Amino acid sequence: MRLVLFQPDIPQNTGAMMRLAACLGVGIDLIEPCGFVLDDRRLRRAGMDYLGQVNLVRHASWDAFRAGSVGRRLVLLTTRARQCFTDFAFDPDDLLLVGRESAGVPDEVHAAASAAVVVPLCPPARSLNVALAAALVLGEALRQTGGLPPLSS
Repeated sequence: MRLVLFQPDIPQNTGAMMRLAACLGVGIDLIEPCGFVLDDRRLRRAGMDYLGQVNLVRHASWDAFRAGSVGRRLVLLTTRARQCFTDFAFDPDDLLLVGRESAGVPDEVHAAASAAVVVPLCPPARSLNVALAAALVLGEALRQTGGLPPLSS
């Protein structure tokens, strides 16, 4: 399983998701362009000393990412989905895709997704922080597939 970040534009959220991935043993695919320089101090602050532990693959574009992910199921986290993430059956090889904080993903990316899931919210809330949504859905996906790291003794 991998977490895919589509053109992220807030370095603190990207750093938090990279730290999350490092802690849970999940790789990150980062689809560029980013809205910041990857060595941004805010990214380093949010990711702390975990950034060096991240299995990070950078893709120059959406097309470059798609070319390298043929045959893998792409699960989009979006407020436009109709299926709750807890009702979805995840696979260990899924690619969990989150969009830009400011704009989500374009229609072309929505259309390419194999599935779309949503984190239900209490009205009038519209959306969660992307890093929090990623943490919720990734945690559930790893729980379902037996991919959570073992407890340390």
